[in-house]
Amino acid sequence: MCRALLIASTPLAAVAQPVTLDPADFVAADAAQAELGQLLFFDPILSGNRNISCATCHNHAFGGGDGLPLGIGEGGRGVGTTRVALEDSRMEKRVPRNAPALFNLGHSSIDILFHDGRLSVSDLFGTGFNSPAEEYLPLGLDNIVAAQALFPLTSEVEMAGSPEENEVAGAAYDRIDYVWPIIAKRVRVIPEYGAAFVDAFDHIEQPEDVSIVEIANALAAFITTEWRSHDAPYDRFLAGDETALTDPQRRGLDLFFGAAGCGDCHSGPLLTDQQFHALALPHFGPGRTRRFDPYARDVGRMGESDRIEDAYRFRTPSLRNVALTAPYGHNGAYATLEGIVRHHLDPEAAFDAWTAEGVSLPDIPWLAAADFLPLQDSRERARLRSRIDIAPRDLTDAQVADILAFLTSLTGETALSGRLGIPESVPSGLPVDRAEDAR
Repeated sequence: MCRALLIASTPLAAVAQPVTLDPADFVAADAAQAELGQLLFFDPILSGNRNISCATCHNHAFGGGDGLPLGIGEGGRGVGTTRVALEDSRMEKRVPRNAPALFNLGHSSIDILFHDGRLSVSDLFGTGFNSPAEEYLPLGLDNIVAAQALFPLTSEVEMAGSPEENEVAGAAYDRIDYVWPIIAKRVRVIPEYGAAFVDAFDHIEQPEDVSIVEIANALAAFITTEWRSHDAPYDRFLAGDETALTDPQRRGLDLFFGAAGCGDCHSGPLLTDQQFHALALPHFGPGRTRRFDPYARDVGRMGESDRIEDAYRFRTPSLRNVALTAPYGHNGAYATLEGIVRHHLDPEAAFDAWTAEGVSLPDIPWLAAADFLPLQDSRERARLRSRIDIAPRDLTDAQVADILAFLTSLTGETALSGRLGIPESVPSGLPVDRAEDAR
C-alpha cells in the first residue's frame, strides 16, 4: 500500500489520497467476444452510410479519442487530426462535444458516462440504465459500456447520417430503437460475422438470432479490455517502487493531492470523482442544445437533470493517460495540458483571457462564421462566468511544472498499443481506419 504523500502545510483530513488501481476491479470480458468486438469497432458497416466506424473518432493514436476539439462525424474523410469535411456533404454541424478517451471504461466503479451523464446505471426504466432511449433500450446489455456503444449509431452527426441518405437515419427520426434492428441485420447476414457470433455467444445458435444486444456486448468486451491501462510509473510507485517517479513528479504528486487541490475532484483509482463541476470553460461550436434552446449553447449536466444548479457542470474526466488525450475540456477548449491546468488555477481570469486562436478546429468554411458566435453573446458569457465550482489556487510556475510532470507519470507503457490492436481487414470488406493514418 502507498504512503500518504502530503505536503506538511495541508491538513490530513482535507486531502484526498492516492489509491491503487487493482486489475481485479474490472468487469470480466470474454476473449472471443472481444475479438469479435474488435472487428465491429473498426467496421463502417455500423454506420448509416457505411463510411465511418467507431475507430474513426476513437483511435489508438489518440488514446481512444480523435485529437480534435470538436470532431467531424458523418460527412468527413480521414482519421484523427487529418480528418476533413467533404464539400459535397455540406454537413450541418460539427460533433457538439470532444470525443472522450476510452481508458479504463471497464472499471467496476464507473456507473455514469457522457460529458453530461445522460447514461447511468439505474432501474428507472426497467432496462438497467437511465439513458436517452428510456424504456426503449434493449434488455440484456452486459454493462454501461455496452449501453453507451449503441448511441453513436443513432446520431445524425456521428454515425447515422441524414434521413434522406439511408434507412438507418430515417429510422432514427421515427424512434431511436428502430435503428438497431436494421444494423443488426446488416451484420448477421455477413457469413463471417454470423459464424463468429455463433462461436462467441453460447445462446446464439444461428446467425438469425443475433440482435443489437450481442453487437453491443461484443463492442463492450473489446473496449473494456483494449484500453485497460494500469502500467504507468504512478502505478509502480504506489506498488512500492520508490524509483518509479522522478523528483519533479514526486513534488507534483504532493501538490496534486495537497496544496493544488486537484485531488478534490480527481480522486480514486481512476482520478475522477465521477461528479459534475462547472469550470467556466468558454463555449464555441454548436453545443449540445436542448429542444427549446433558442441559440447555440451547452448547459452541460442541466440538459440531463433539468436542475438550474447543474448549469454548465460537466463530468470530471479520468486523468489516466491524460498526457495522450489532448485537446482538453468537454469541447477541447485547451490544446495543451498546461493550458487546462492553468485554467483550473483561476477560471475567471482564464475565461476572460481565452481566445479562439488557441483552438485548432478542422476547417469547414460553411460553418466557420458561426463557430465562435456564442462568445459574442454577453449574457451567455456572464452566465457561464458566474458558474464556477472550484476555488482559485496560487501556484508558482515551478509548481505548475511539477504538476505537469506528475501528470505525465500517469501514462501507461501500453496505452497506445492496446491488446488486440487494429485488424488488417473487417468481414464487410469496407476500408479500415488505421492508426498510422491518424497523424
